[in-house]
Amino acid sequence: MASVRVLTSNNRHSNPVFNGRKLKLGTFQSNLDSGCVMSALDGRLEITWPNTVTLAKLADEMEFEAIVPVARWRGFDGANNPQGAGFETYTWATGIAASTTKAGIVATSHCSLNHPIVAAKQSTVIDHVSGGRFTLNIVTGWNKPEIDMFGVDILEHDERYNVAEEWLHIVKRLWTEHDDFDHEGKYYRIKKGYLQPKPLQGPHPAIMNAGGSERGRHFAAKYCDIVYTVLTSKDFDECRRHIDSYRKLARDEYNREISVWSLAYIVQGETEKEARDFYNYYVHEKGDWSAAENVIATLGVTAKTIPPARMQAMKEHFVAGWSGYPLIGTKDQIVDGLNALSGIGLDGVLLSWPRYIEQMREFKDVTYPLLKQAGLR
Repeated sequence: MASVRVLTSNNRHSNPVFNGRKLKLGTFQSNLDSGCVMSALDGRLEITWPNTVTLAKLADEMEFEAIVPVARWRGFDGANNPQGAGFETYTWATGIAASTTKAGIVATSHCSLNHPIVAAKQSTVIDHVSGGRFTLNIVTGWNKPEIDMFGVDILEHDERYNVAEEWLHIVKRLWTEHDDFDHEGKYYRIKKGYLQPKPLQGPHPAIMNAGGSERGRHFAAKYCDIVYTVLTSKDFDECRRHIDSYRKLARDEYNREISVWSLAYIVQGETEKEARDFYNYYVHEKGDWSAAENVIATLGVTAKTIPPARMQAMKEHFVAGWSGYPLIGTKDQIVDGLNALSGIGLDGVLLSWPRYIEQMREFKDVTYPLLKQAGLR
């Protein structure tokens, strides 16, 4: 048998997630109905192709580093079934890649639902369509009602990461090895695995993961370029330690460098009072609290496991912006908030807005120039 030839060149300059900007930016969940809010708010995102392309083009104009979709197969019911309607992420990312020229493009893939050969091929196509701007976001699958739709058993938490390791091993071999290969593993059997052409990025496209558990943190630190984490504290010193722990783990255990990103939602007004009044309107007057309850129940969190006040706070975070960090106030306060998130060590922040299109456009025209003046971009 001929020796295996592996692509080893590092050709990642095309992907903006590797650029040198102080704070990288992206959007989150712009492929799903309602975006990141759970609310009957008028003007929230209605998921049509023209609307999602409008958001992508706004991100492109600001040269955002990552347009990140969520792989959602059903919504969370409630009064409005937020995130119920949406676009599948690989096909969506291909269209978004063809509609943009500068922004980073991401597809989100369930390891348990997407075969690694198909995922490797689809990812390669998106990398070519985007000119090397593609990032693959790997998820192991936590939403049991979704997994049940496919007739697939949802595995125990740590075993899902075992599947992800084998899945990603196959994908990377397909991306990098020239010769056919066989694979006999616990979860996959591959005969004469083959992929041509290869991705434009070398040695392979960027990898993102949101590992938060101890097992997930090790997976992200060992295999991924970007880890996405939720900030659960308002104490910036605590947040800084949390962020630094990912880098330390990657360096100490795996001799690697990783980027750490998080999520924030923006509620901007001419005055702080105006912004907070709007927050109260779409969260407390129009919020779909029953849908938020369903998300939390699906996550396995119950009133028996956490105090009532914390449960209520969790619901509010999901209603307001999918548990992102709140940035509420004037344009200057938004800039100060993003500067503070950069200051605690975040490399990037994924953003969303309650009225996604209208308020992202305002951000581009009014707030983004101030971010540039502040040296964040």
